[in-house]
Amino acid sequence: MKSAIATLLTVTAVVVGVLAESHTVHFTNLCGYGTPTLIQGGNVLSTGGDYTSNGPLGAAIAYLQTGGCGFNGEGCTMVELSLYNPDTNGGMISSADVTLIPPHAFSVTSGFGFYNGCDGVGNDCTWSGCCPDGAFCTPTDYQAQRQCTVDNVNLAVTFCD
Repeated sequence: MKSAIATLLTVTAVVVGVLAESHTVHFTNLCGYGTPTLIQGGNVLSTGGDYTSNGPLGAAIAYLQTGGCGFNGEGCTMVELSLYNPDTNGGMISSADVTLIPPHAFSVTSGFGFYNGCDGVGNDCTWSGCCPDGAFCTPTDYQAQRQCTVDNVNLAVTFCD
């Protein structure tokens, strides 16, 4: 009986831990124009307000829609992001980068920073020549990517800073 109760408590703790995963994406637009946009899997999650996922937020993109960007940020500076609690998602970790890989192109200064963990870790692309340290311009510009292994980490995305 004691082992059944212990097993039940362990399973409950794991389930509660998984359900408690949460990540917020926060936008700051200092450009004075445009609409911050967050998309995942073809769905618009936010057009400027904070977005909080109750669970992992994988393969999302963010950009400032200035009127010249395609739905997936084509023609504009784009931030790619995945936010995961590493211990509950098969070794996946939170990661973000700025990309200028075509069909993306520099449109506005864009940057990001983790908060609520890994504070101070982030990156900025302030001009079209910011690659390879500030953004991906080729698929092998890995030095532009930033990662975080803290549970429930959040990401702040800033335009025109």
